[in-house]
Amino acid sequence: MEPVTLATERLVLRPFEPSDAPAVHAACQEPDIPRWTSVPSPYGIEDAEHFVGTVSPEGWRDDTTYNFAVVSRADGSLVGAMGLVRLDRLHTPERQAELGYWTAKEHRGRGCTAEAGRAVVRWGFEALGVERLEWHAEAGNEGSRAVARKLGFHMEGMLRAKTVRDGTRRDVWIGSLLPSDLPGEAGEAGEAGERAPAGRGSTRRPDATPYLPYPG
Repeated sequence: MEPVTLATERLVLRPFEPSDAPAVHAACQEPDIPRWTSVPSPYGIEDAEHFVGTVSPEGWRDDTTYNFAVVSRADGSLVGAMGLVRLDRLHTPERQAELGYWTAKEHRGRGCTAEAGRAVVRWGFEALGVERLEWHAEAGNEGSRAVARKLGFHMEGMLRAKTVRDGTRRDVWIGSLLPSDLPGEAGEAGEAGERAPAGRGSTRRPDATPYLPYPG
């Protein structure tokens, strides 16, 4: 897939560039990022250069991961990274993907991650045809879960011993988001509890797979 750029009120989400390596390296020195994500630890400048110069562009080219550099529209500083990962099921009948992200410490607590997430979520549903978007985080990652909740993810439980970190199996929280979960969907309640007219803001594609929820 050709890389795309998204924009929000405060942010630009664009493909990573080689010049982003120093900012990525600096952000990943903060202990919480290697603690809760899969980035290497310790994180060297070579790791950052490999990520922005090889991993990210190859992900777009091979349709395996669509990573965005989240940058401030005000000053161009790197706010964080966000992307759709585990895309092996995107072009199967499952039409699934997973949302992943990290945020530089100095940009936390400002709502930037949720703002970027809303743009990526809607792009995934509308442009890519994602029908189930998952969020995974190691159990205990309260910051990531708070962002997921703001985006509307339904917390579905805990996957026991799902991931291995430092030779130890860890539990993983899982959540999901469907196109019909977004405010403003046809027949869905918006933020004020009002029903939106059919077609206004809808992310449901004409070729969407019918969903039959369990009534119990």
